[in-house]
Amino acid sequence: MRTKRLSHTLAVMFAAGGIGCAGLALAATNPPMSRDAYSQEKSRIDAAYKAEVATCKSLSGNAKDVCEVTAKGHRDVAKAEAEASYKNTAAARYDARVAKVEANYKLAKEKCDDLNGNPKDVCVKEAKAAEVKGKADAKVDKVATESSQTAVKQVADAKKDATEDKRDAEYKVAVEKCDAMSGDAKDRCVADAKRRFGRT
Repeated sequence: MRTKRLSHTLAVMFAAGGIGCAGLALAATNPPMSRDAYSQEKSRIDAAYKAEVATCKSLSGNAKDVCEVTAKGHRDVAKAEAEASYKNTAAARYDARVAKVEANYKLAKEKCDDLNGNPKDVCVKEAKAAEVKGKADAKVDKVATESSQTAVKQVADAKKDATEDKRDAEYKVAVEKCDAMSGDAKDRCVADAKRRFGRT
């Protein structure tokens, strides 16, 4: 029954065309998946991936690239979710969240190829910033769920690191946007970014 539910979840995710992480809720609330069910799930995921990639063949250019990256993202996230359900550990659920973040980063970056010049540069920086934020948040949640005597300190440290990583990523986006300007306007833009993000 559990395998059927997870398969349905993955099928809905594939059909929706979004790279999601719906299976993690199942992994966290239900008993671990059996070895046989896990093996069957991986086979179904591979089959779904092949079918999705096949639909990309009729496309061309960046649309085809985006289609293929999307298919790979669906596969990678689904496999990570299945593994999280099988292992049923905080570490495996963290890996599944990271897989989602990385898949969405690759997809966002691929979509940036439709742009040129500074808009493309900004697009790539924004995609990277979203990746940094996603991984930072996943790390905070992972540490928060791990039980140990130093959990409180670890969570505080993880939050501090996450905040710094996020600000650094946002700063890079702000500076990249200044590249569309020139002369005094660009200098003011960079100076303002440095002031807002505490850079000297």
